[in-house]
Amino acid sequence: MDTVGTHLIAELWECKIEKLNDMEYNEQILVEAALKAGAEVREVTFHKFSPQGISGVVLISESHLTIHSFPEHAYASIDVYTCGKRMNPNKAIQYITESLEAKSVDKVEIPRGKAPIQINSQAF
Repeated sequence: MDTVGTHLIAELWECKIEKLNDMEYNEQILVEAALKAGAEVREVTFHKFSPQGISGVVLISESHLTIHSFPEHAYASIDVYTCGKRMNPNKAIQYITESLEAKSVDKVEIPRGKAPIQINSQAF
């Protein structure tokens, strides 16, 4: 597998609070996002915090997807890192954004395995 990859970091704002606090729902959407983007899912681990919030990782052959939710701020931090060209990480971010009904998204794309690093940032 090619070591050159793409690392997307997304800040999702004004998400549906009840969705941010539902661990099973977030596990489902991250796995589905990985599959829709063309990834091969290997392992899935999620944790629900008390009184609220979740953290989760979907380990894929191409690297990983993660989420950290903060329902008290209607916010989710998303991380999608892929190696090679088989997967489209933007499709994963788009699916997660739509599933959490985020009203605004800030996204940073970092090329990995190349030098020098140039960071591209986008606001939606």
